[in-house]
Amino acid sequence: MKRLGNITRQTAETDISLVLCIDGSGTSDVNTGCGFMDHMLTLFAKHGGFDLTVNCKGDTHVDYHHSVEDIGICLGMALSDALGDMRGITRYGSMILPMDEALILTAVDISGRSYLACELDIPTEKVGDFDTELVQEFLLAFTRKANITLHVRQLAGENSHHIIEGVFKSLARSLKTAVSRDGSSSIPSTKGIL
Repeated sequence: MKRLGNITRQTAETDISLVLCIDGSGTSDVNTGCGFMDHMLTLFAKHGGFDLTVNCKGDTHVDYHHSVEDIGICLGMALSDALGDMRGITRYGSMILPMDEALILTAVDISGRSYLACELDIPTEKVGDFDTELVQEFLLAFTRKANITLHVRQLAGENSHHIIEGVFKSLARSLKTAVSRDGSSSIPSTKGIL
């Protein structure tokens, strides 16, 4: 049985529907109102082997902040729903991913505890019309709602697009490992619960 999270969330700032299948094939249908975010989520799905559908109507006449943060919230909620009680998952995953001159490390623990450690040095304030500071806002919202521990480190990089793309690809690869089934039906913790 495929593990699936289906989230609908409406606020005064955004209206989002998001479906995540973590046992997918990497297909995506993403419409966020922000071309760069569409690109990041499409490659996130592809490199994680996740099937992802996102439709977001947001107050983009203001900027992309609310849309990006709320998509992070919804994606985190969907991941949490898809994992259920987390029986039989690998739990941990990490990846050092090269993206041309950029080198990004991510490490994930599906711990039931929300924590983000993010060290990025993105040289420009924008990529196209996307504010690069929103990368951390997305990751923070995602980790809070997914209840995971996530470490992100930029080990090298000069091009803002490459750095951010490396983050999304590395995160996808780390999560792909962490959510994979290990063949057991046990919860991967001596506590007996995550």
